[in-house]
Amino acid sequence: MKKILALVLATVMLFGLTACGEKPADDAAVLKLGTIGPLTGDAALYGNAVKNGAQIAVDEINALGGLQIEINHQDDEHDAEKSVNAYNNLLDEGTQIIVGSVTSAPCAAVAAEAYEDRVFMLTPSASSTDVIKGRDNVYQMCFTDPNQGAASATYIAEKKLGTKIAVIYNNGDAYSTGIYQTFKDKAAELKLSIVATETFPSDKTTDFKTQLSAAKAAGADLLFLPIYYTPASLIMGQAKDMGYAPKIFGVDGMDGILTMEGFEQSMAEGVMLLTPFSADAEDAKDFVTKYKEAHGDVPNQFAADAYDCVYAIYKAITENEIDATNMSAEELCEKMIEIFSGDFTFDGLTGTGMTWEATGEVTKDPKGMVISETGKDDEGNAVYGYIGMD
Repeated sequence: MKKILALVLATVMLFGLTACGEKPADDAAVLKLGTIGPLTGDAALYGNAVKNGAQIAVDEINALGGLQIEINHQDDEHDAEKSVNAYNNLLDEGTQIIVGSVTSAPCAAVAAEAYEDRVFMLTPSASSTDVIKGRDNVYQMCFTDPNQGAASATYIAEKKLGTKIAVIYNNGDAYSTGIYQTFKDKAAELKLSIVATETFPSDKTTDFKTQLSAAKAAGADLLFLPIYYTPASLIMGQAKDMGYAPKIFGVDGMDGILTMEGFEQSMAEGVMLLTPFSADAEDAKDFVTKYKEAHGDVPNQFAADAYDCVYAIYKAITENEIDATNMSAEELCEKMIEIFSGDFTFDGLTGTGMTWEATGEVTKDPKGMVISETGKDDEGNAVYGYIGMD
């Protein structure tokens, strides 16, 4: 039923409203996109960044004329069941392509449904290989977890950032465990010394004193944290309270910690991470300015990846002269698979010359960044941001 309803709604959507609430011109083609992510709850920073970045891209594209885009943002609260419900809502409203889901476990659940329904998905940030494994309709704009783990170990080794490494990861999360496994394997290959490996069961965990005590007792001078920003912020605070000050190296889940409500930004001084996006880059200035004006924050890589997702979809459709308006989600899915798994290339905020494997994995290079004080605000308070590392 949801497929039939989606096809009907996709046909009549020409007579609907655009994302900005204006009726498109009679001869305008309209594409219906949907985002799924946590707009509320512990991971809301990620979901709202994706929503905001995608919306800026949609507004820019609609201002160009020609193909118009409607976008529907759905909240899944970082919950797999709610993510599937959000997906069904989008299909019932005629959505043709999904930008999402934002986090890995919900995205994997939605991907299973979308594979059966033949709906094309381009996720900005769900990096687990569980998302794309065995599914020809799901593609990633972000690095996969294995790439993040291996790249992090390589970076730490090449830059000689630590002699004794402790890892703290979430063993109840596919994202965190996936990065840890490849980090461990690459670290062994590079002869990095991992002196402590500590786990926690959930992003709801709040007490990390045991894990930190083990790392400190082992003499670890670098903490590798393949986790999201919420537990990372607690680990930083509790390490400070213990008088333990190792270097900290994170992955893309830590991006955005500076905009976390109530977080003492000075605790992040010197924190390192790999990211595909720098808000200070010359080619990001226009996007950063628009984002600041609209939302009062500096965009993180989740916002930039979502922005790139929308533009990649737009380029694939317009460059190949696809009449998306007259296609069902299933028909459009097959065309998008053909394009993305072919010789399609894309230049965006998060990479240039990006291509995709038939597996759905993107090819682009990470950048090493460090958090540091970058200036003062009007009241003389320190302002923190990301600085590129050589």
